[in-house]
Amino acid sequence: MPVQDQEEQDARLPEEPAVLDSEDGAVASSPDASVEFDARRAKLERLRVEGIDPYPPVSLWSTRTRIADVLAAHDASALDAGEHPELRYEIAGRLISRRGHGKTAFLDIRDLSGSIQAVVRVDALGQETYDRILGLDIGDIVAIDGVVYVTQRGQLALAVRECTLLTKTLRPPPDKHHGLADTGTRFRYRELDLLANEDTRELFVTRHRIVFEIRKWLNERNFIEVETPALQSLAGGAGSRPFTTHHNALDRDLYLRISVELFLNRCIVGGMENVYDMGKVFRNEGISPKHSPEFTIIEFMCAYADYNDVATVTEEMFRDVAQAAVGRTTIKRNGEDIDLAKPWRRVTMRELILERFGVDFMESTRDQLAEILDAPDPAATWADVVADIYSEKIESTIVQPTHVFDFPLEPFPITKRHSVHPELGEHFDAVIGGIELVSGDTELNDPVDEWQRFVDQRKRRAVDDGDVPHPNDEEYTRALEYGYSPTAGGGMGVDRLVMILTERDTLREVIPFPIVRDLK
Repeated sequence: MPVQDQEEQDARLPEEPAVLDSEDGAVASSPDASVEFDARRAKLERLRVEGIDPYPPVSLWSTRTRIADVLAAHDASALDAGEHPELRYEIAGRLISRRGHGKTAFLDIRDLSGSIQAVVRVDALGQETYDRILGLDIGDIVAIDGVVYVTQRGQLALAVRECTLLTKTLRPPPDKHHGLADTGTRFRYRELDLLANEDTRELFVTRHRIVFEIRKWLNERNFIEVETPALQSLAGGAGSRPFTTHHNALDRDLYLRISVELFLNRCIVGGMENVYDMGKVFRNEGISPKHSPEFTIIEFMCAYADYNDVATVTEEMFRDVAQAAVGRTTIKRNGEDIDLAKPWRRVTMRELILERFGVDFMESTRDQLAEILDAPDPAATWADVVADIYSEKIESTIVQPTHVFDFPLEPFPITKRHSVHPELGEHFDAVIGGIELVSGDTELNDPVDEWQRFVDQRKRRAVDDGDVPHPNDEEYTRALEYGYSPTAGGGMGVDRLVMILTERDTLREVIPFPIVRDLK
């Protein structure tokens, strides 16, 4: 006669207290939590006295079956109720709940792939083993050797033949009924967030899929991944403040990279064609829902291409990665439905500003344009003011997928000059939901022009460094003198793409361990 299903149980074994949240994101201590810790620690010591290793050596790599695979292998409706001794499995996971009724107990065991009910019976195991299993704490990690069991309600379970403690836990997991809602605690103690929230676990599985599919997409199109240095003599390729460190053996300051573009370009000079690098970059600047001082970037270079081609690559990559990683190309952002499979709008910055403010920035002075801004920087150049109008007034209003082309050239010293308007550069931003996701350029391959651009850039700084580039800029220019084939490239914030595809509102949600303030 099959045992009752877990939802029919009247007698419940006591649950452990929940982990408490505090307003500043710390895990609060409480008398209950302290008592629980002491009780679990005492239980651990008793196990050792009894000769049981609470952290035994384990090798289940070749014998363990994922819970999802067990569930997928059998249709409970096609099996008779009761045990099926010929269908035997070994699973491993965390004990997440437990119920008892007379001579029968029910354990819910979870691994990353899913959860399954394990049925524990005195008549199958004996009283001593039965009691020992009931002595497990919620959160303990166990191995279950059991046979397929179908309950009266048609639920697939495992009837336990053997249960082995693999890891004794000293602290209870967060309350499975209420989860872990405090965002400070979730980001600071991500392990608790993962324990409590299935949605968080699935999020980071999805992140893995997105990263995997980006690499797969590029690799299938003959891109070569190149690992560029994280420690650099000059943090170049973007206009951001770097983190500085010191190399003791060389007695020199180095910088954590803010971009990887310059090194990829040097690979093109060396005869490689389509290349990319995916990894961490570091920018010593502010934190916001769409900015993090440490984030994952992918920069890719397309040989014999221009920025229009890179926009096309971006569009196709986003469409295909979304379909492969999340199973759809439609997402919701800022209350609007967005279909990544549709052709993206292509528009120039000039057209956007004219459309919004009725002003043609190519025909306007710096002071005329500054009137559009709420608080213009007195030191800002014409190019700076145009860029500020776009970033402060327009970018956040672009919800549907859009490529914005032709930015003022001045802030982009390694971008090719526009063939018709020399004040502009062949630069574009790909924007969705008010967030820049890709920044792309036709790369400047004229070494003479590049030299002068670096000189002019340094003269615009507060301290005039003279009429020569920085030695490392000079090194890059020297590389171009060997011949840099026509190339265009793009840099994409991977965390931002994950945020868009998973419909999250902040980077801290999608970065596994974001930087947070110290507790006071």
